[in-house]
Amino acid sequence: MTSLRVVVLAGGVGGAKFTLGVRAALARAQAPEATVVVNTGDDLWLSGVRLQPDIDSVLYALAGQNDTVRGWGRTGDTERVNAELQAWGAGWPWFTLGDLDLGTHLARTGWLREGLSVSQVVERLSQRWPLGAHLVPMTDTEVDTHVVTDAGRMHFQEWWTRHRATIAPRAFENPGIEAAVPAPGVLEAIAAADLVLLAPSNPVVSIGPILAVPGIREAVQAAKRVVGVSGIIGGKVVRGMADVCLTAIGVETRSDAVAAHYGARAEGGLLDAWVMAEEDAALAPAVQGCGIHPVVAPLWMNDAAASEGVAQAALDA
Repeated sequence: MTSLRVVVLAGGVGGAKFTLGVRAALARAQAPEATVVVNTGDDLWLSGVRLQPDIDSVLYALAGQNDTVRGWGRTGDTERVNAELQAWGAGWPWFTLGDLDLGTHLARTGWLREGLSVSQVVERLSQRWPLGAHLVPMTDTEVDTHVVTDAGRMHFQEWWTRHRATIAPRAFENPGIEAAVPAPGVLEAIAAADLVLLAPSNPVVSIGPILAVPGIREAVQAAKRVVGVSGIIGGKVVRGMADVCLTAIGVETRSDAVAAHYGARAEGGLLDAWVMAEEDAALAPAVQGCGIHPVVAPLWMNDAAASEGVAQAALDA
């Protein structure tokens, strides 16, 4: 039995799939459950309820309740309440709330209004199903992501879901994040971890906000070992519009460029090693040149076994 202690920084569908793989790999090794620090920059208020898309994506995936066809929400969900909201002209007509999903949002909102913190709410939500991992939000502070464009400022979800990232972004901001503090247990988990993993999540709007919470980047830099996993395969994003986000901050959509964006820990960055796709093996010397150890492995997470294989490559790194 191994006592390997692992912390994963994650967000989005890629982070959820990777977390499933980490859970399986650690269970096979009889290691302790991983702590998963989840992005809350995607959060928003809509129709009077608090939504936490990344928290829910990881929660539903670990619970086996996620809709793997759509890639978001609960499996087998219906949309009767959403249709009624739209009939009243409430909410956003381009942002669908499933009935089961809305039940989660209502429960969350009620607990928040009763005075529970975001961390306490996540802990309560996690008790419904055996997750095999410990979920914690990056912070209890509301630090929603805003997108600055030439057409004005909008919430990230409007830019992402309504406009499908077709409006060129000038910057991504999390108002109030400078005053935010890591959620209880986050810094302690990172300090105690033998390995911190950066999931193949969007580096800008999923991993970026986590690292922007004061104290978390410094904690990761001080960790025993840090390994990142590329969400770029063959010069293309696996899912979503991360390429648009990367372009906005001056980073090319290439695996080696994202590795350089995170930087080598020996040079003030974050990474000791970088797991990159077989399709990008030719870029391994460039990653090595950044002072980061490259690990080439299959990265397509098309099923549970493949996700576990990606996680195992990261653990082995």
